[in-house]
Amino acid sequence: MAAILVADDGKGMRDLIRMVLERAGHQVVEAINGNEALAAVRRVALDLVVTDIIMPDCDGIEAITLIKREKPAIKILAISGGGQAHAMDLLTLAPMAGADATLAKPFRTAALLNIIDQLVGTAGTADEE
Repeated sequence: MAAILVADDGKGMRDLIRMVLERAGHQVVEAINGNEALAAVRRVALDLVVTDIIMPDCDGIEAITLIKREKPAIKILAISGGGQAHAMDLLTLAPMAGADATLAKPFRTAALLNIIDQLVGTAGTADEE
């Protein structure tokens, strides 16, 4: 089980990802933008952050950069899409900001879980931080 933060300004997307992750046995914390994500990273021990790129106030690229600066051991999965004209371009920028993996929306839940398993596996949990 991993402790995972889901940051997305879309409630439906947060709900979907939370449901999938909780069914897989993970503990989930939510944030609606990069500012909330950074605050959560500072107060909760986390293994992974799943963050949307396009969000209000503090976007995903900025959040990734700040999270990796403060907590470099946390793995980050950047997600984007859903009709955004430049979503794929933004996903190519995410690894440069520090994202460990990217996933374009819409995605299959199996693809999400596969990437999360690759990133957090069974080695290392938030309790070890």
